[in-house]
Amino acid sequence: MEPSWIETVTAWISGHPLAAGALVFLVAFCDAVIVLGLVVPALPLLFAVGALIGLGHVSGPYALACAALGAFVGDGMSFWVGRRWGTQLRTRWPFSRYPQWLERGETLFRRHGMKSILIARFVGAVRPFVPAIAGMLRLPVRRYVLPSALASLLWAAAFLLPGWLLGASYEAVAAVADRLALVLGALVVTVGLAWAGVLYTWRWFAAHADQLLARLLGWSRAHPRLGRYAVALVDPNRPESASLLMLAVSLLAISWIWFSLVALLVASGGPLGIDYSVHEFMGSLRTPLADPLMAALASLGDAQVLGPAVLVALAYLAWRRRWMAATHWLAAVVFGLALTAMLEAVIAMPRPPTAPPGFGFPSVAVTMMAVVFGFFAVLIARELPGRRRVWPYLLAGVLTTLVGFARLYFGAHWVSDVVGGTVFGIGWLLILGLAYRRHVARSFWMRPLAILFYATFVTAAAWHASRASNVLLQRFVPAPASLVLDSTEWWNNGWRRLPALRDDHGRRGRWPLDIQVAGSLSPLRRTLEAQGWRAQPQADWTAALKLLDDTLPADRQPVLPASFDGHVESLLMVRAGATPDDRFALRLWPAPAVLGDGTPLWIGTTQRLERVHPFGTFALWRPRPYTAGDAEAVFGALAPFEQQRGLYDDEGVAVLRLRTTPRR
Repeated sequence: MEPSWIETVTAWISGHPLAAGALVFLVAFCDAVIVLGLVVPALPLLFAVGALIGLGHVSGPYALACAALGAFVGDGMSFWVGRRWGTQLRTRWPFSRYPQWLERGETLFRRHGMKSILIARFVGAVRPFVPAIAGMLRLPVRRYVLPSALASLLWAAAFLLPGWLLGASYEAVAAVADRLALVLGALVVTVGLAWAGVLYTWRWFAAHADQLLARLLGWSRAHPRLGRYAVALVDPNRPESASLLMLAVSLLAISWIWFSLVALLVASGGPLGIDYSVHEFMGSLRTPLADPLMAALASLGDAQVLGPAVLVALAYLAWRRRWMAATHWLAAVVFGLALTAMLEAVIAMPRPPTAPPGFGFPSVAVTMMAVVFGFFAVLIARELPGRRRVWPYLLAGVLTTLVGFARLYFGAHWVSDVVGGTVFGIGWLLILGLAYRRHVARSFWMRPLAILFYATFVTAAAWHASRASNVLLQRFVPAPASLVLDSTEWWNNGWRRLPALRDDHGRRGRWPLDIQVAGSLSPLRRTLEAQGWRAQPQADWTAALKLLDDTLPADRQPVLPASFDGHVESLLMVRAGATPDDRFALRLWPAPAVLGDGTPLWIGTTQRLERVHPFGTFALWRPRPYTAGDAEAVFGALAPFEQQRGLYDDEGVAVLRLRTTPRR
């Protein structure tokens, strides 16, 4: 079943549609109110509401009206506050402490006039303040109302529409690509969090560097013995003192996190609770369509990819006689590897059950991605102008996140391994960064170095990924079943110990597992092919792209693969139905149990598929809701085999058990 809180929320919304509209109104209202709008996450909340609209739980026009009305009333409240207090608002808290909030809104209003009311609706940083500025400047109410109403309506539609479209298409896509959507969604969210974390951390330090420098210098005067070391680190006569301070503060924070994590792991004697939770969640996402992409991403941290980029950068620095930079660059890589190996030997962290030998704590690939790209960012960022200095750090954070996510996806590491490797890598590069920035003041033309380094990395990644992916996928084949059943026991009653549903976590992936097969699949395949069925080869990304060709005949459009318990289908048989847009399918996977006499055991689902066209842009074979009649149409083709039927008491699913070879 779906997570209980989702079922609870959707049930509550379905049972209280008017109250749901009040909730939408409240979210939009709070987002528009001055100051309060800075802390209310309206975008994700309204995206979720839009998804519920697409899924049919909420009326679309009603939610749109509530959101637009809430935004209009919230803007009106901000307008009234500005009109009531006027210029005195600048002296009131929190504007007396953060005057830039009003200044940004006033700049926008003076530059664009009435158009700023519409523009500000879509700019989060000034959205709650422009109506207040309009009130402060005594804009007539009759001139304010119409632009505000139009802006509120357009804003509500824009914020609800993406979720609305996703919800409307989810029924069509999620039924056959639910895990792929979850994998890509989780990857996008994780990368987005890493991007935001790096960006806002850098911006905060950039905005507060002078203040932190002043405080540290003041402390150094009050504590002359220890203060002389602080003065040496952040000497204001050196142009890179602000960057040194950023590195020093970050190093202290990273060191604290690192030692806390190591102490927690040592004290617990093994993986943490979150390790098991993330490992189980990632294992449930395995799908054949995502496996090649994740394998390619996981290989980015291999020595075959990072090594050429490191050597090219080292050769360039040596050629340009940048010996100090070359020495620090070499130290970052060599000592990073040595220290990681030492930690792996000292901390005996049990591996995940899905991890083959060679994967331990901390993650070497993740650590080296953080070290190599992080220290390269230290090398070149100083040479970039203004805010462009952040992009090498952003790139380092995104690439490290991609490698860590992919390795968690395959179960190669615990999340503690990935976090520990990342934290350790950042800590080590900060130490090297402090040393490098403290001793090297000469600038140099970084563009050729950056082009060489990143181009070499991309070339090596493209060359290595295609070769490493298959090897990596073979190493991370899902673990074999541990449940052993006696053949007679399975035939009589043991079959009930196997799952009744394919997916207990997503309602639209809960296909009934209504067939169990003992024996070789070859006789079953030959029998079905003699009756007009055909075996479809495993659909990969190339085949999946054919779905975009709406002119392709129905019989040539592939059925997307599906996974169960981490395994791809061992056999997918399809047969044409009564119409070109109708099909029957039989999917079989390795069962999560084995028979004691060595006979292979398979579990599967029978489906009737319909060809749909979401948004009229592509074609897709979607399973229809399960009915006993559709299952009988498939079961009838299996009559030549020894078979028996039973019923799951709790799920009401009729299960066909059959043997493809006679019993000895």
